[in-house]
Amino acid sequence: MKKMTSRVLTFLMVGLMMSCIFLLSGCSRAETASTETQEVQSTASETAEAKTPDTVDLNGQTLMVYCGAGMQKPFQEIADAFQADTGCEMNVTFANAAQIQAQISEAQQGAFFIAGSEEEVKPVSDYVLDSEKLVKHIPVLAVASGNPKEITGIADLGNKEIVTVIGDPEATPIGKIAMKAFEDFGVKDTVNLAATTTTAPQLATVIALGEADAAIIWKENCDADGVEICETEDMDPYIKTIPAARLRFDGESEAAAAFSNFLKESKAEAIWEKYGYELVK
Repeated sequence: MKKMTSRVLTFLMVGLMMSCIFLLSGCSRAETASTETQEVQSTASETAEAKTPDTVDLNGQTLMVYCGAGMQKPFQEIADAFQADTGCEMNVTFANAAQIQAQISEAQQGAFFIAGSEEEVKPVSDYVLDSEKLVKHIPVLAVASGNPKEITGIADLGNKEIVTVIGDPEATPIGKIAMKAFEDFGVKDTVNLAATTTTAPQLATVIALGEADAAIIWKENCDADGVEICETEDMDPYIKTIPAARLRFDGESEAAAAFSNFLKESKAEAIWEKYGYELVK
């Protein structure tokens, strides 16, 4: 009986020792697995943080964007910068607001509408996922260099000797602003309106060629030789905001998400500022 008990005790001791070894081994494996999991999660997190819009690989993808013609210079540079950083091909259409609105409605494709003002997005609001403010769009009173007609403000445009041109009020936001300013300053019926243009940049050209004395134009388009900005605060109440409206057709793609983030980054903001735009605070 004693001999039997001794064997049992020995057996139990060996079993206990084996169990401890197994448990210790299991704990070691669990700790190793936990450490490896943490390392993988840490690496994934670091990768996600590093995967910013300017480093994400979008080769083979295309982004279709509509943009108001008055913003062609800065926005083309922004689009080129994004394409260079990511490899995403940027297909940008520049036109006046009415043309873009019609194309969006008829073609029902595209990822973004960069409009001259938030009001220009409303006619296609059914196709918009969301919209973010980018920069201020500042209208100014432009005159011929040297201001030979001595124009001091909008009220002077009621003088029949001053020839004025504006953007098409039916197709461009700058044209609508001009008509509202004429009405507010009481010169709507007396302004000597020689012509309207289909895009804002054409207005500066008309003044530079000597075919008009004044125009209401976006600040960034007033950079042609022979044109200057009339120093007046008359246009301050008409400042607008340029939005980036993401369209539901392609606005949820990886490329669209990356470009939306890119528009908020310092590289894109610096380009806007280089062309005289003011950031929305």
